Amino acid sequence: MLRRGPLVLDGGLSNQLEAAGERLDGGLWSARLLLDRPEALVAAHRAYYEAGADIAVTGSYQATFEGFARHGVDRRGAAELLRSAVALAREAARTAVPGRRPRWVAASAGPYGAMLADGSEYRGRYGLTVAELERFHRPRLEALAAAAPDVFALETVPDTDEARALVRAVRGLGVPAWLSYNVRGDRTRAGQPLAEAFAVAADADEVVAVGVNCCTPADADAAVALAARVTGKPVVVYPNSGEGWDAVRGVWTGPRRFTARRVDGWLASGARLVGGCCRVGPAAIAETAARVRNATGPLGPR
Repeated sequence: MLRRGPLVLDGGLSNQLEAAGERLDGGLWSARLLLDRPEALVAAHRAYYEAGADIAVTGSYQATFEGFARHGVDRRGAAELLRSAVALAREAARTAVPGRRPRWVAASAGPYGAMLADGSEYRGRYGLTVAELERFHRPRLEALAAAAPDVFALETVPDTDEARALVRAVRGLGVPAWLSYNVRGDRTRAGQPLAEAFAVAADADEVVAVGVNCCTPADADAAVALAARVTGKPVVVYPNSGEGWDAVRGVWTGPRRFTARRVDGWLASGARLVGGCCRVGPAAIAETAARVRNATGPLGPR
């Protein structure tokens, strides 16, 4: 996949679903639609493919056996829902137009804190050991692997303990992975130095790209070069829009700082997978795709 040159990821799944009128309140967030509105996920993925994304990230970020159990879904049903997340993105890839470029599917595995649905995914440090976190992640990764995604998106990881657990959990599953941290400045959200965090994946053969997501565009700017230097691996980068969330008023504030102009710097610093996260929609991904293809040409880097 990465041998084809820099690739464009999709944007925020939740904002695209909300723009289409879907409600995402509740502990399952967008994973609820795997249960009762799968066609909405297909439409959201399709919108990003048609905007120029090469890779769609599945709606399984907050899909876990434990989370589904709280909504009355047994383990067999939960495994089927996890597999369906990959199938829905495949359907979108198949039906999106135009269809001349190859399209891939990344199976999302969010952090343990996403299952808790209490904001702890932005803090980390859950009080669990690396072994306990590995036992949490491995079954859902096995279920996702059974659907044969092209890559795992081990995303929005807040600390190095969870990164170590995820690197161990993907071993032997036969699916490559990218590992992307949620960061603030030059540290993980749990406070560890980013150089230390990126080094977790440096020698992991299963991890084919390392980087950041769900952070500000400015934090992403600095992290790309560091990830490339520490690991020697391709870099994945997909920050948020840069707006701030006012939890008291329940509104987004401030200007959007995600612009396609940043793509040139990311590519020059080692990025090979470029896209957006929260509040980055199809229009911004279309601009990003145009920027990537202008910088690299149809056959790869100039």
